Amino acid sequence: MGFKCGIVGLPNVGKSTLFNALTETAAAQAANFPFCTIEPNIGNVAVPDPRLDTIAAIAKSAKIIPTQLAFVDIAGLVKGASAGEGLGNQFLANIREVDAIVHVLRCFEDDDITHVEGRVDPVADAEVVETELMLADVESLERRVPTAEKKAAQGDKEAKIQASVLGQALGLLRDGKPARLTQPKDAEEARVLRQAQLLTAKPVLYVCNVGEDEAASGNAHSEAVKAKADAEGAAAVVISAAIEAEISQMDPAERGEFLNELGLGETGLARIIQAGYGLLDLITFFTAGPKESRAWTTHKGATAPNAAGEIHTDFEKGFIRAETIAFDDFVSCGGEGGAKEAGKLRLEGKEYLVKDGDVLHFRFNV
Repeated sequence: MGFKCGIVGLPNVGKSTLFNALTETAAAQAANFPFCTIEPNIGNVAVPDPRLDTIAAIAKSAKIIPTQLAFVDIAGLVKGASAGEGLGNQFLANIREVDAIVHVLRCFEDDDITHVEGRVDPVADAEVVETELMLADVESLERRVPTAEKKAAQGDKEAKIQASVLGQALGLLRDGKPARLTQPKDAEEARVLRQAQLLTAKPVLYVCNVGEDEAASGNAHSEAVKAKADAEGAAAVVISAAIEAEISQMDPAERGEFLNELGLGETGLARIIQAGYGLLDLITFFTAGPKESRAWTTHKGATAPNAAGEIHTDFEKGFIRAETIAFDDFVSCGGEGGAKEAGKLRLEGKEYLVKDGDVLHFRFNV
């Protein structure tokens, strides 16, 4: 299962510095973790999860393979992108292809780095991009909603759902609010909203790029962004792209001490990756053995066969059962053997909803 987070931002906000730090960090992990750059502007990075190292140590695994997120460095935009100005059409097409938006905002003062608008106002910057996405969504819905309403009046059940959900989204957009604030009342409405592929329905993570001396505390600009994120159901993370770029070039053994000196518990990149993971409503399950311990990604609410399908489609098709151990039980019992002896290994069937941290072994027949 591949998930893409698109990195967007106006010129000179630190977007490229952040993306380069991400990919440099991933490249540095290549000796231990699978990494590839699919295209020059796409990088896959490991999702930090200390549980995987713990499981691997207990299972005495020869290899450790983390789960990953893809980050896409999306072309910049100018006002009028929704009408095709600049690289507008390309920008909107690239946004449509990602699962979540990571919006880098300049929250630092520096007279040597010019801002395209001649001022530092991250909330206004966010609104430039947001406005273009809203305009594109409005244009799309103003074509679709009347058609759905007409069919709904003729008794079409699917059209009734579409008219209700998309009409609600259009109303929000006309009020200057993103479509992700739409509130589907059931699974069918949620499906319709998802299938509409609205740009402003995508989850958003605001990345506040602050100066090096404000990486631990943030500043007034980042606080303003946090307030905006809270108001619209988005998330926000404070980082210093300059620090992240420096860390990405360091020997891993030196990074911990450097972070401690700055008052940071972990890298900003780790927080971005983890926030992106949470933003997409994902969970991690594990497989473990002497050959390898591996982390896998699935959605919250996935059944055991759904999770099995993340490993191989044959596992889902021929699913019989899942031998399941909770992470805490795996650790406290010293692995699979101890968990089995303690009665902590459970046999779960097709209806079981996988929980974050489950250590699973699938039985299947094809």
